[in-house]
Amino acid sequence: MNNQLIKDIIIVGGGTAGWLTAAKLAKRLTNDSENSVNVTLVESPDIPTIGVGEGTWPTMRKTLLELGIDEAEFMAYCQATFKQGTRFINWKCEPKNGVDNAYYHMFSSIFDPADFNLAPYWLSGFAGKDKTFAQAVSAQGDTCDKGLAPKRITDLPYDGVLSYAYHLDAGKFADFLTDFATKKLGVNLVKANVTRVNQSNNGEIVSLELDTEVTLSGDFFVDCTGFRSLLLGGVLDTSFISVKDKLLTDTAIAIQVPYDTLDSPIPCQTNSIAQDAGWIWDISLYNRRGTGHVFSSQHMSVDKAEQVLRNYIGDDAGNLESRVIPINVGFREDFWKKNCVAIGLSAAFVEPLEASAIFLIEAGGNMLADMFPKTKNGLRYAAEQYNQSFHYRWQKTIEFIKLHYYLSQRKSEFWIDNRNHQTVPDGLIEKVAFWKEQAISKYEFSNAFEPFPHESYQYVLYGMEPQEIESSSYIGLNDVQKAREYFSKVTQASAFINRDLPKHRELLKKVYQFGFQPL
Repeated sequence: MNNQLIKDIIIVGGGTAGWLTAAKLAKRLTNDSENSVNVTLVESPDIPTIGVGEGTWPTMRKTLLELGIDEAEFMAYCQATFKQGTRFINWKCEPKNGVDNAYYHMFSSIFDPADFNLAPYWLSGFAGKDKTFAQAVSAQGDTCDKGLAPKRITDLPYDGVLSYAYHLDAGKFADFLTDFATKKLGVNLVKANVTRVNQSNNGEIVSLELDTEVTLSGDFFVDCTGFRSLLLGGVLDTSFISVKDKLLTDTAIAIQVPYDTLDSPIPCQTNSIAQDAGWIWDISLYNRRGTGHVFSSQHMSVDKAEQVLRNYIGDDAGNLESRVIPINVGFREDFWKKNCVAIGLSAAFVEPLEASAIFLIEAGGNMLADMFPKTKNGLRYAAEQYNQSFHYRWQKTIEFIKLHYYLSQRKSEFWIDNRNHQTVPDGLIEKVAFWKEQAISKYEFSNAFEPFPHESYQYVLYGMEPQEIESSSYIGLNDVQKAREYFSKVTQASAFINRDLPKHRELLKKVYQFGFQPL
């Protein structure tokens, strides 16, 4: 037993992972009581952050609100725009006769499928002829198609007519959080490189030696050192479990693209465009676009992949600088070991298809702050709970990302290999087979911390429209009249909502200048 109080938390590494975690811990654990802790972040002046993660989930609104951050100030600093979901282009199959296919994964539906699931009724045609699943259950597809924002200038900060997240400049976001956390939350910043990590006889980390000839002692350490995983993977020798046999993409090429004009329309969704050996992301910030090609180096060379991306960007791509980013897909055997937890790339990473990286940083910081042990007596139990939770979350994230590839009917070798049963996570084949005969049920999502809920699986499954689904095989369609009424209400709500929403760039320009102006 060890009754030693945990008073000093040292976070190694900055970026989104380090600074978001520092802010959450300082907000929750730093106060005037005797149990207050000190939060110090050690950031190398020489190691740049990877910083390509530019998509968030709606959870970010709650995170920023709880930290006490002004939404308009944050958006203006980070050149942030609103995100209402993702549009998947040519994921079902290759374009036919030059015509793209596409579907939306939206953030919200008008009605909660846990209360009344409209999916089987849509499959049976009761929503009306030629209505996509997203059109049948949500207003947001039409909102995005019309280039509209999810809220108005008069809506309260962090509140909208529709659910939303953000696209943001990850580098600027880290800078913003640095300033906020140090000035408003009392986080101590130390600019230095770690040259040595010292451990006690029982293997716990006790101090860091820095290249400034300072030794920094601590009681608890957070590893946010990126793919290096200096503390958890290096010093504590925690194994890395690769999933490259399941998720086949292993490289990304990123290019920042300026707008043609200062008033170019700003899409309100992430665009994901399938390619022969992977896919391209296209994310629109206020001042530029962020594009990238995620691909398998086993199926396409780096040079060819870069040319694919430049061809997508078009005539202006020739002079734009590119960056090649290796992707090490997988997770640590443990995320929390002894008195150290890893958050961000040092803990795990999967490809950025559903923008899960920043969300899982948020989730890690939330659980750590909520279960942070007062004394070292609590370390083992807290670690067990944390590891159990995040093993589940990462396994489910891998499963959901793989679902997109497994359902595709594209015909290149990369896509065929993704449908090979040897590359599919355990259980997913059986689930998809079941879902082709019976609607996805809320009872399949009983864990309170599911990273991807019932709705998300429905948007992808029914957006991809696997050929084998037979609506006639669905049973339990015993409330057709109610379903018709709900579909009608969705249509009415969509028309009403989209009538009053402003154009996306128009709203952003006002928000950056004036902030939100509640009535």
